[in-house]
Amino acid sequence: MPSRARQIRSAIHRLCLALTLAGSPVLAQNGDKPAAPTPAIAIGADLASQAGTTRLTLTLSRAVEARGFVMERPDRAVIDLPEVNFQLDSGAGRRRDGLVQSFRYGLFAPGRSRVVIDLAAPATIGRIETVTRARDGAVLLTIPLQRVDRDAFRKAAAASDPAPAQARSAAPEPADQRPLIMVDAGHGGTDPGAIAVGGVFEKDIVFGYAQALVEKLEASGRYRVRMTRDRDVFVPLADRVRLAREAKADLFVSIHADSISAAPQVRGATIYTNAEKATDVESARLAERENKADAAAGADSAEAPPDIADILQELTLRETRGFSSGFARTLMGQLAPVMEMSAKPHREARFMVLRSPDVPSVLVELGYLSSKRDLEMLQSPEWRAGVTGSMAKAIDLFFGNRATLKPSTNPRRSAAVAPVLP
Repeated sequence: MPSRARQIRSAIHRLCLALTLAGSPVLAQNGDKPAAPTPAIAIGADLASQAGTTRLTLTLSRAVEARGFVMERPDRAVIDLPEVNFQLDSGAGRRRDGLVQSFRYGLFAPGRSRVVIDLAAPATIGRIETVTRARDGAVLLTIPLQRVDRDAFRKAAAASDPAPAQARSAAPEPADQRPLIMVDAGHGGTDPGAIAVGGVFEKDIVFGYAQALVEKLEASGRYRVRMTRDRDVFVPLADRVRLAREAKADLFVSIHADSISAAPQVRGATIYTNAEKATDVESARLAERENKADAAAGADSAEAPPDIADILQELTLRETRGFSSGFARTLMGQLAPVMEMSAKPHREARFMVLRSPDVPSVLVELGYLSSKRDLEMLQSPEWRAGVTGSMAKAIDLFFGNRATLKPSTNPRRSAAVAPVLP
């Protein structure tokens, strides 16, 4: 009971703060124009079921517009909102009730948030209602889910048009010839990735490692560095590939942390490169899970095409895979002294995020959130500094030991890169 009382007091405190912020005008720095409104704050989420209907009710600091639609394979209900600051209890989305198996929430795109509800049975979204609670001014946003048969659900899903926002990319600086490194923090926003027993999200852990790696690379002055996401936002898998290709990146490094709840004794890091045929069954299963990230976020998956039109591009793809494997071996050599490696530290599988035909790409699984020891180390700032330092050293070696790093057979990417180490 004391813990429940603390939760209630905490929720009341958050609500009071949220209502104060919502009612205060926000002024721009020049003092004469109002700035963008503060995002609404969500401090509670409740589920209730009755007679074939399940209601998800969000407690908000102010009213927001909500739009809902459903998606099939897997069955999901998706609620799009303007940006919302979610301050829910860590276990809020793991509750099961009626038609709701679980739900996720978070930033989906700049200025937009999303709630993705995994359905236990086919259901459509009824009329979304907003009511202001008289006693404290909180706003209750209620999303009713109504059970339907498979045929009706399929028709509702076909009629939906989620129109996901496209990730934005910046044009590269044409005069800067330093190698461009694209760092990809896996998952994000409405896609939490793997979830540890204590409620720790993969998306949060890997984002910390991505930021630390970027800081080290930028501090060296040897590289231009970009991130596929620079905050907790969802970016579709195909867009991550597109961002790297449009920026003409010289290397793509995707950072993840896996979880195998059925085998908590398994631990260690693994480096993956792309291949049509996986090294083993375990790698194939991991790639299949990772390739479903778009579905987890409530978006349609779009396969990143290999873009192979002739023999010249086929040679480019082969050369790119050779560079990818070469960097994977270099990275493995630098990581092995500072961290536990898995039994097979370099593996191959068909990861969508690695399917760029002209950007050398690797996916690094830092460890297993299902391993107590790995989780402790992944959360250690000192260990993160050592690991990202070794990753930066591997990048230095990769670019410092070669006169030409981009696939030379593709006219679009034939520029030579001179060694950058002193």
